[in-house]
Amino acid sequence: MLTMVILSTIAAAAPAFPGVPGVVISHIPAAEERYVGSPSIAVLPDGSYVATHDEFGPKSQYHSSAITHVFRSTDKGQTWSEISRIDGAFWSTVFAHRGALYLIGTTMEYGALVIRKSTDGGATWTTPKDKTTGLLSDAAFHCAPVPVIQYKGRLWRGMEDAQGPDGWGHRFRAFMMSVPVDADLLVAANWTFSNVLARDPAWLNGAFNAWLEGNAVVTRKGALVDILRVDGPIDGEKAAIVRVSRDGRKATFNPKKDFVSFPGGSKKFTIRFDPQTKLYWSLSNYIPEKHRGPKPATTRNTLALISSPDLRKWRVRCIVLYHPDTEKHGFQYVDWLFEGDDLIAACRTAFDDGQGGAHNMHDANFLTFHRIKNFRKLTMKDSVANAPERNIVAPPAPRR
Repeated sequence: MLTMVILSTIAAAAPAFPGVPGVVISHIPAAEERYVGSPSIAVLPDGSYVATHDEFGPKSQYHSSAITHVFRSTDKGQTWSEISRIDGAFWSTVFAHRGALYLIGTTMEYGALVIRKSTDGGATWTTPKDKTTGLLSDAAFHCAPVPVIQYKGRLWRGMEDAQGPDGWGHRFRAFMMSVPVDADLLVAANWTFSNVLARDPAWLNGAFNAWLEGNAVVTRKGALVDILRVDGPIDGEKAAIVRVSRDGRKATFNPKKDFVSFPGGSKKFTIRFDPQTKLYWSLSNYIPEKHRGPKPATTRNTLALISSPDLRKWRVRCIVLYHPDTEKHGFQYVDWLFEGDDLIAACRTAFDDGQGGAHNMHDANFLTFHRIKNFRKLTMKDSVANAPERNIVAPPAPRR
């Protein structure tokens, strides 16, 4: 059972799936061999929510021209309806900017980098045909629904190309992309790309495999960084902090200083700064002690609220979603936003559905919506009722 203080919208979940936490936005049975990926969420100027997800799996078309589904809610996430379907959009972030809605990502797995615009709340979208209509680069890229932030008159987004040596992860090279806030976002020439940074397999004493799915974040000292998920270590999850120059053209990394311990760092996460608490927050796949083992990147049955004063020291505040099974249950790739005292989130969820459940914890069968109420006040005691470590008193927050 989930505590009402954390997920107040659970009562509004689709009646066809009464056990699924949160509100069901989309469901694809595992038997269809099309899986729910890349959740993203935005809020329109009129207060409506828009959520998106793509499809992957054997019977999807993510190797050729991926499909992304677009949903809208006009009642604060209690109910959702599909409003459009986009052919040729994968791993995409949906975000609002100056009254319009944008979707930025790739065309398929390791596809071209594209951006689309909607002026009717996501019902119709532009087509990225060339370098003036949203085709930003026709090389090979990798990404996820990571934040697009505004800072110093520009929009910033972490990105990876997929032009390194072959093999998952090995080919990912990190960089930052940016554009002036008043520019036409569909014109490729308006965007600035930093240099790319390739992996070094010698990092982390030879345990480093890959970095990916980076977050554009501004530090407390006003520096821009790209904080990436790290795949590799089994003795403690890590994130990597890549430093970016003020003009967005130079990215650098110091492996001796810029790997940090991060609960859930081997899975995708979103980081945002809260001016009220002056803390950085994230929802991550933290691994409780009872589930720790040799495969941290595939342990996604726990979703935790975490915070940091400086992007280096992270504290688990509360476990907001949990299932004891690690094989076919997962709450992952969560994209989220601040909304007053709450967080609103879209989650790629692998869960029971009365039709055989998810294929596995990774190959999700649901997109779900969650409202985490009064998030700033939550403690481990407010964790979901069956969560491990619920009765552990967390240490005080690090001093700012």
